[in-house]
Amino acid sequence: MISFCIPTYNYDVSSLVIELDRQASLQDFPYEIILIDDFSEECKEENSKLIKITSVQYIELDQNIGRARVRNLFLNYARFGYLLFLDCDSEIISDDFVKGYYAEAIENSKVVCGGRVYPESPGSKNKKLHWKYGVFRESMPADIRSTHPNKSFMTNNFLVRKEILNTIKFDERITQYGHEDTLFGYYLLKHSIRIKHIDNPVLHGFLEDNSSFVDKTESGIINLIRILNYLDDVAGFMEGVRILQFYKGIQSKGLLLIAKPLFYLICPQVKFLLTSGFANLALFDIYKFGFLTLSFPRVQPGGLDADPAKMDD
Repeated sequence: MISFCIPTYNYDVSSLVIELDRQASLQDFPYEIILIDDFSEECKEENSKLIKITSVQYIELDQNIGRARVRNLFLNYARFGYLLFLDCDSEIISDDFVKGYYAEAIENSKVVCGGRVYPESPGSKNKKLHWKYGVFRESMPADIRSTHPNKSFMTNNFLVRKEILNTIKFDERITQYGHEDTLFGYYLLKHSIRIKHIDNPVLHGFLEDNSSFVDKTESGIINLIRILNYLDDVAGFMEGVRILQFYKGIQSKGLLLIAKPLFYLICPQVKFLLTSGFANLALFDIYKFGFLTLSFPRVQPGGLDADPAKMDD
């Protein structure tokens, strides 16, 4: 019925796997838990010991293949008709977590997203930016996520029919961190598959420090630009990405001549404030847009504007 799929990378998933196995064993359906280690440097010994649990498969890769490709790889090992993907740093917070997804499988749902929540506090000032972004931008109940179902897709906690993932895979051209979920949600929409959102969240157990979170955000923005190079329907993709819509608006009004020099001056100072623990989300939005604006000439995303000279204006 369900293959639980957990890509692991430098994280001990023992608690997650034990709780999944406990809950699944209480339900009357066949299941398996598959762990694929994406060339970790840490926690391999702890995770490999989980094969003592009869339901667990453990696979170690000899090179890092990235978040998109490793998710597709589970298709080679999954035996059942539904794949339930969980990030390795997820923590199950409900005794009915598995039961909730089992009910969706019984209903023959196509793609189901359960959501995520964050700890009550960041624990330290050095992790406040990730925590605040998660609490106010990502921890949304199902009714709010359902207003824009495919735009709200996140890979950390979702159920998908195997036949769908066989047809619509994660785009393996994305090899660095960021927006493989955005692109997958767009591909589902292009195939008229509406994502169902339910309130069955996991706790996002690991918080990045401020500097790492900003670095990963930059990586995601670079990915967005690269995605535009190979999409046929750039306008359709942009409709689901607010920062790209905003850039196009600024570009169409001829304001980049003003914006780029301004961002060139202020972005280093804004980044310093953010990484120092000044976790203001409006300031973070300004930094993201500034980084996007300054990155276009370097990355050359032909999708937004076919004329490179215009792109640099």
